Amino acid sequence: MRTCGILGKKLGMMRYFTPEGAVVPVTVVQAGPCQVLQIKTRDRDGYDALQLGFDEKKRASKPEQGHLKQSGGKPVRFVREVGMMPDHEVKTGDTLTVAIFKQGERVDVTGKSRGRGFQGGVRRWHYKGGPDTHGSMFHRAVGSIGQSSDPSRVFKNQHMPGHMGAERVTMSNLEVVKIDPERNIIMLKGAVPGPADGYVIIRKKSGRNGS
Repeated sequence: MRTCGILGKKLGMMRYFTPEGAVVPVTVVQAGPCQVLQIKTRDRDGYDALQLGFDEKKRASKPEQGHLKQSGGKPVRFVREVGMMPDHEVKTGDTLTVAIFKQGERVDVTGKSRGRGFQGGVRRWHYKGGPDTHGSMFHRAVGSIGQSSDPSRVFKNQHMPGHMGAERVTMSNLEVVKIDPERNIIMLKGAVPGPADGYVIIRKKSGRNGS
């Protein structure tokens, strides 16, 4: 089975100068090495996927230790599943690196967006707000959220103040600008969800089954 993706950690953004002299904004991601902790098959589990582990740590809980005995792997902080395709053999306990990607191909990157805490309607949903002068007392309020007599209720999913950010976000069709296998670095054109040191999942555009 060949993996459709890899786990990584966002390091930050920078400018990359191409050999032609063009300036490209890129996000630098440490992609791998990842341990293959488990191989899930359609016959046994109902779907095909690889369970990968990334970012080693010193200690593991007893349930984690029991799970790691099957693969002989080390304790890791980030565990996720990615899809796989049946054209190359991958075994439990193998190590996957950034070398699975090629310069110029397209990938999808999934991460958790920055948490912004509790925010009002202006910040969260870009409401216009009310007048700022003449004592309106309605500067950043939400305003009307429904009708009075009919239907006399607030509809579901009405945009309201609340928790903002810290959500799963996927950026699609990002170009692989450069790969550095020696340092496990991949540079992706454009922005990637999440803060620096945030974990991400990088998937190939072809075949996202089981992920």
